[in-house]
Amino acid sequence: MKEVVGRVFSIARDNEPIAGCTISKEIYGGDNAISIFSMAEDTDISAEIFPYHKLVLVAEGRVIVYKSDGSERLLGAGDGILTELDTPVGFKSETGVVYTEIEIRRKDIMNKAIKAGQVFKFAELIPYQDGKIVNMDIVHNDKMKFVIMAFDAGTGLSEHAAPGEALIFALDGEAVIRYEGEDHLIKAGENFHFAKGGLHSVKADKKFKMGLLLTLE
Repeated sequence: MKEVVGRVFSIARDNEPIAGCTISKEIYGGDNAISIFSMAEDTDISAEIFPYHKLVLVAEGRVIVYKSDGSERLLGAGDGILTELDTPVGFKSETGVVYTEIEIRRKDIMNKAIKAGQVFKFAELIPYQDGKIVNMDIVHNDKMKFVIMAFDAGTGLSEHAAPGEALIFALDGEAVIRYEGEDHLIKAGENFHFAKGGLHSVKADKKFKMGLLLTLE
């Protein structure tokens, strides 16, 4: 991944749209490529057919995902969608938007809670449980895994090393990520990048939800 390692950052702040333009930046290649898109207000990415799903997570702004039959789905910050296969899908924004897109192949194992073409909120996919950490695998294969975690206040993960590079999406609340001996407060809407083998822990003094995108290549 090309994002900075070992500090809190914001995909939305670091990829602000440029007037009249659409911008894409691939941060991870391969079969499950990960890209960040910035669309200025009143811009459009034409509907096209792709041989894979697109799993979209909106960081800031609003985007309309549309199909050639005229149907549309509006997504705002924190929303997600898994685009449909074998049908033209496009994106347009009247206000400007920044979102992350993950390519999901037909063979990848997708959680049945995610229905292609339906808008959902990542933070609402799992509940908080008293005194517990709740995990839900969203999609995985041998080289990639995307999981959502809900930490009740006072819970956390002890120090361990990442088996691959990892990108954190803070979805709700706040927590302290300890990375290579330094503490970093992360809040909803912010991000963090672990290098492969980076020692880290998570401490949630308050309720906290996050998405963890792990690549194993």
